[in-house]
Amino acid sequence: MKSFFRSPIYILFAATAVVLIANGSRQSFGLFLEPISTDLGWGVSEFAFAIAAQNLIMGVAAPFTGALADRYMRPTSVIALSAALYTAGLALISVSVTPETMFLSAGLIVGLGASGVGLTLPLGIVGRIAPEKSRTLWLGIVTAGGSAGQFTFGLTANGLIDGFGWAGGIIALAILVALAVPLAYSMRWAGESAFSKPDTETLGGALKKASSHRGYWLLVMGFFVCGFQVQFLGTHLPKYLTDSGAGAWLAATAISIIGLFNLFGTIAAGWAGGRWRKRSLLSQIYLARGLLFLVFLYVPVNEVTVISFSALLGLLWLSTVPLTSGIVAQVFGPRYMSTLFAIVFLSHQLGAFSGVFLGGLFYDMFGTYEAAWWLAIALSAAAALIHWCIDDRPLENPEASLSS
Repeated sequence: MKSFFRSPIYILFAATAVVLIANGSRQSFGLFLEPISTDLGWGVSEFAFAIAAQNLIMGVAAPFTGALADRYMRPTSVIALSAALYTAGLALISVSVTPETMFLSAGLIVGLGASGVGLTLPLGIVGRIAPEKSRTLWLGIVTAGGSAGQFTFGLTANGLIDGFGWAGGIIALAILVALAVPLAYSMRWAGESAFSKPDTETLGGALKKASSHRGYWLLVMGFFVCGFQVQFLGTHLPKYLTDSGAGAWLAATAISIIGLFNLFGTIAAGWAGGRWRKRSLLSQIYLARGLLFLVFLYVPVNEVTVISFSALLGLLWLSTVPLTSGIVAQVFGPRYMSTLFAIVFLSHQLGAFSGVFLGGLFYDMFGTYEAAWWLAIALSAAAALIHWCIDDRPLENPEASLSS
């Protein structure tokens, strides 16, 4: 048993659990939009702005937490501290009754905490300890943790809101998120050997290589679209469905089904990324998303169409993450993956901010989400073209051999 807790497999397990808790709780925020806005007498845009700001702050802070983990502190310690901050921010949401205090709690504090406990650092840790031939698959498994969390927290959050109100439900989420703190600390012993290997490249050198690589910047641009689409739907899909005549139960079920099917989507994407070119797979995923959105706009909203849409979208939901992070590790090596992927992830969060905020703004302006849907469709076409043009061939990098 002692050897298991000091093995790379345990890091894979614990990192997946941390992502399950952190991303699962974040993806449930859309279920709180309606009860919070109704109870506090707000429009849609007030709470949507706080969540949009959270995504932006999370993205802006991610490169700094990544550099902190790559250069100055143990990555497991950074994750644990971030989880504690995220927990505090969630608890404070329950007493935030003005747009300003909601911005401070749900936007600023949760955003800063999520920058270290979200995907970037767990993926960076796993990228460093995973066998090179299986790295994309392992990254897919960690990402699938977020999908499992979305499935679990979707139905759980809806039940907590029904039973305790939105404030009580948020407190319960904070208690669950606090479990990520001991999980993060438990990884430090298993990663001791990987984290103590001598460096053959500096963080500054890795950043210089990335900044002069055209494919890296195309990857940054393309990941903006993923953030826009995922957070637009994660935040606004429940209200879109209830406005279309679906019940709150079906809206919560849709979020959970997306998470359930993305378990298969992310693992399948990780597996496929080890066998085919990742850039081609990414182009196909974005194109498929756009076609799916287009069809869903023109079908009636009922149990069959919502469940079918959610299942298909789930297969595509976070399947971009193991492929995108896999390209970063493949081209530049895994040593500074936390920082390099965090910069790509910043673009994702800029897209997330845009998706959440513009979704709420368009709704308040036009009384419908149709404009946001069409923007998501157009961005899919752009992302498919952008990823097709990426040069994902490995650079000559001594760090790439560290995990071989």
